[in-house]
Amino acid sequence: MKSIKGAVSGSEKKPISLLKWLRSDKGQRLLVILTFSFVPVLLLLVFTYIPFSKMVQFSFYDMKYIGKREFVGLKNYQEIFTRKDIFSALKLSLYYMGASFVQLALALYFATLLSFKTKGGNFFKGAIFFPYLVSGIAVGFMFKFFFTRGFVFDSILSWIGISIDSLPYWLQDTAVNNIALAGTSVWRYMGQNMTLFIGAIQSVDPQLYESAKLDGAGKWQQFRYIILPSIKTIVVLNMILSISGSLSAFEPPYVITGGTFGTATYFLMMHKIAHEYQKVGLASAMAIVLFAMIILVTVIQQLISKALNDGDENFGAKTRKSLIKGVKGVSM
Repeated sequence: MKSIKGAVSGSEKKPISLLKWLRSDKGQRLLVILTFSFVPVLLLLVFTYIPFSKMVQFSFYDMKYIGKREFVGLKNYQEIFTRKDIFSALKLSLYYMGASFVQLALALYFATLLSFKTKGGNFFKGAIFFPYLVSGIAVGFMFKFFFTRGFVFDSILSWIGISIDSLPYWLQDTAVNNIALAGTSVWRYMGQNMTLFIGAIQSVDPQLYESAKLDGAGKWQQFRYIILPSIKTIVVLNMILSISGSLSAFEPPYVITGGTFGTATYFLMMHKIAHEYQKVGLASAMAIVLFAMIILVTVIQQLISKALNDGDENFGAKTRKSLIKGVKGVSM
C-alpha cells in the first residue's frame, strides 16, 4: 500500500510558480504581446476614446472652454438643423460630392490607360500621383494665387483670347467659387484613387483579355464587361472614401478663402464655432452629427460590398456570357 501511495503522489504534477511560467515559451509570448499592446491601447484611450466620450458629454451643454456649463439637452442638435449658416455649410458638401464623382471618373479613365503598356506610362503615373504627396496647406496656397484675379488662371485664359474683364472673380463670385475650390480636391486626390484602381486592374486575370480578343471585343467592351465588373469592390470603396472626405472638407476653403464669400464648409464652420465663437457645446454636437453621417456612409458601403460579393461566385461564366452578348450586339 505504501508503495502504491508513493507512486501516486510521485505522479502528481507540482504547481508551476508564476515566475517560472513567465520564463516559459508560452509565458514569454504572452508577455511580449501584452507589452507591445499596452502602449497603443493606452494612446488610444488617452487621445481617442476618452476625448470622444467627453465630446459626447459636452454636446449636451451650453459651454465655453473656460467658465460654467449649462445643461441644454438636445438643443445643440436642434440648432444644427435650424441655424441657417450651419445648414448652408452642410449643403456645401454637395459641391465636393459632385467633384468626388468627377475625380473617380478621371481616376478610373487614367488607371485604365496606364494599366497597360503606354509610352511614358511611369512618368504619367508619377505626375498624376504627385499632388497627393503635397501638403494640403501648400496646395491651398498654390491655388490661392492660381485663382487670384489677374494671376495664373486669368493669364492662361487671356492667352487664348478671352478678355480678363469678362472673367468672374473665381474666389469671390458665389456662382463659381465653390466649384473652383472643389476642383482643387479633384486635382489633389485623383492620383490616390488612380493608384488603387491600377492595382485592382492589374490583378485581373490576363486570360480574360485574351478570350475577349478572340471573341472580337474592342477596348470599350473589355472595359465594360471585364475591367469594371472585376474592380467593382474597389470602385465602391473609393466612392465611399471620397464621399466621406467631401463631408469633412477643410483645407481648401480654410487656406484659399478663409471661409468667406459663402465657401465655409461644415468642417470649417465647426472650427469657427469652437475656436472663434467659443461655443464648444454646439461644435461638439456638430462633430457628433458628422461622425454619425460617416458611420451611415460606412454601413451603406458594407451593405453594397456584401451585395456585390454575393454575386461573384460565377463571375467568369457571367463575364464571358455578357461579353459575347455585347460583341454580338455591336456587330449587329
